[in-house]
Amino acid sequence: MSGDVVRGRHLWIDASAGVAGDMLLAALWDAGASPDAIRGAVDTVLPGAVALTVEPVTRAGLRALKLRVEARVEDPPHRTWTEIRALLEVLSGPVRERARAVFTRLAEAEAAVHGITADDVHFHEVGALDSIADVVGVCAALDDLGVGTVSAGEVAVGSGRTRTAHGDLPVPVPAVTELARGWRVRGGGRGELATPTGLALIRALAGTCEELPSIVVDTVGVGAGTRDPAERANVVRVVVGRTDPSTPGEPGEGGEPGEGGEGGERGALGSPGGAGPGEASGEAAVLLEANVDDLDPRLWPGVLRALIDAGASDAWLVPIVMKKGRPAHTLSVLCAPPLVPALRVLMFRHTSTLGVRESPRRKTVLARTFVDVDVLGAALTVKLGHVDGVLVQVMPEFEDVAALARERGRPEREVLAAAVHAAAVAGLVVGNEWQPVAAVSPDQR
Repeated sequence: MSGDVVRGRHLWIDASAGVAGDMLLAALWDAGASPDAIRGAVDTVLPGAVALTVEPVTRAGLRALKLRVEARVEDPPHRTWTEIRALLEVLSGPVRERARAVFTRLAEAEAAVHGITADDVHFHEVGALDSIADVVGVCAALDDLGVGTVSAGEVAVGSGRTRTAHGDLPVPVPAVTELARGWRVRGGGRGELATPTGLALIRALAGTCEELPSIVVDTVGVGAGTRDPAERANVVRVVVGRTDPSTPGEPGEGGEPGEGGEGGERGALGSPGGAGPGEASGEAAVLLEANVDDLDPRLWPGVLRALIDAGASDAWLVPIVMKKGRPAHTLSVLCAPPLVPALRVLMFRHTSTLGVRESPRRKTVLARTFVDVDVLGAALTVKLGHVDGVLVQVMPEFEDVAALARERGRPEREVLAAAVHAAAVAGLVVGNEWQPVAAVSPDQR
């Protein structure tokens, strides 16, 4: 799907028959995630170490996709959480932060089970090449599919006993029961139905435990487990779609509603890039905050950039005065609920804060469209906000303005004025009716 990604989608995971990392990755692959995007991310973290292949199979009579991870190195090492965290640094922002959040969940669960700190955890099955490939592949698939929010239903975890690197253990294994805290689970059958990797993916990425929500379905995927028991289909299903019906559903038709920053898809003049032409849309969000009084101020631009790159809708600083009269800043980060764990970790890693506050929010987002106008012979993007078909915001994208100014050796204010004029010539003026129109060059007036 790479190249024509619809942003702001919702993913629902059906783990009623269990879940493992390879099953979830296969389901996302089956739902249309780009194999090149998945393989590219995995190879970036584990260059030349694994090969991913898929094949159609049936499980209890249902068609599904089976993923196989072939190790190309002998005797892969056990790895600590610190070593895995270093491997993930080469990934792009949103993929890296989601993968980091998954392994953070795993490390915390293993640490609780063994009575040690998370940094001292040595992963065995989890640290194997196939599990790293599963986690990175799932996070890359979510990014490629344009998934912004995730939920999942009740998880079948299994029963009985299983052999692990720690010996013979009861099912669900201790790490799974630790990861299951606060989530609805059931036995669901004999054997290990939920692996630590599979449940960690759900707990780190899914914001809500729920049955299939009201959703406009775009695509469905089914991933198969290894066994094929007669009594149940050993599969994970995923449903990808839109909880807001006004969000466009076909590639190239739209983008992700967001804060008034730089988000959203861009199209040619007249192509929609957000909610529909009617009312503004509401969506759930979480506000993360931390007060910081001892960070070198030269670091703040990089902190904000890292948070935005990791998927935050917005990030900003507010000057404050703390107790004892010390000057400080409140770092605020607004994000979709599923990104909270990853962004929280990022705030701890990039600042000196010892605590992060969280509070639920609901934001209302104007229907938005990105259009191109001709400025100095180049296409420059203008962002439009509209309500009931009437333009209420018309603003050239400043990064495009600055880039064109550098390219032509012109002052930014001159290029900005030219962009505003080009938009007006095209009829893009606050108060005007919003209608897709043909591109108009300033020289054609």
